[in-house]
Amino acid sequence: MSAIVALTAQNTVGVTAVQELPPGFVRAQLEAVFDDIGVDAAKTGMLFSSAVIEGVADFLGEHRVPLVVDPVMIASSGAKLLRDDAVNALVGRLFPLATVVTPNLLEAEALAGRDGTRRELAERIHELGAPAVIVTGGHGEEAIDYLFDGHSHVEIEIERHDIPATHGAGCTHSATLAALLARGESLEDAARGAARTASEAVRNGLVEIGAGEGPVNVLAS
Repeated sequence: MSAIVALTAQNTVGVTAVQELPPGFVRAQLEAVFDDIGVDAAKTGMLFSSAVIEGVADFLGEHRVPLVVDPVMIASSGAKLLRDDAVNALVGRLFPLATVVTPNLLEAEALAGRDGTRRELAERIHELGAPAVIVTGGHGEEAIDYLFDGHSHVEIEIERHDIPATHGAGCTHSATLAALLARGESLEDAARGAARTASEAVRNGLVEIGAGEGPVNVLAS
């Protein structure tokens, strides 16, 4: 089930417009799902504004479930998907509610306020209030997802495919991670499953669609 927080005009080349939805309407969607369908785990993606983040955090603070926070900040095309004034709200309000936060390397550097190794970035984001962190390995030289839960450092090797169809890989990772946590898997096992699924979705990506990065193909996994 999904609660839509913002509409985008986008294709494989880029994002050309974003329309935020009212926080009250976002809460109404969340209430509709929680009250009837039930929720075993949740994930957040693009939240765009501090007002939406505050509303989502208020609701999830009252309805605690395993939570994956995917800090979607910048599209692969370079478009900003999180306002500058929303970063503090994301860190201060949602990170403490999360089971795990899943930035890619570029997002991790932005959140940490500095460059560094994945180990250093994961430790820094943990210090900001995230109980556990996975710095995903789609960017950078090393094809490794790096997991840190405040105690253990775990490197998860991933298979990287040189295929121009990576649109949605990060969302696939965080959604799969949430699904596996909902099934009761440990964080490490869920992280390994999410890494495999995201990699397979890229390997089977739909390269024939659009002039930019084609979408991943999750259904082929």
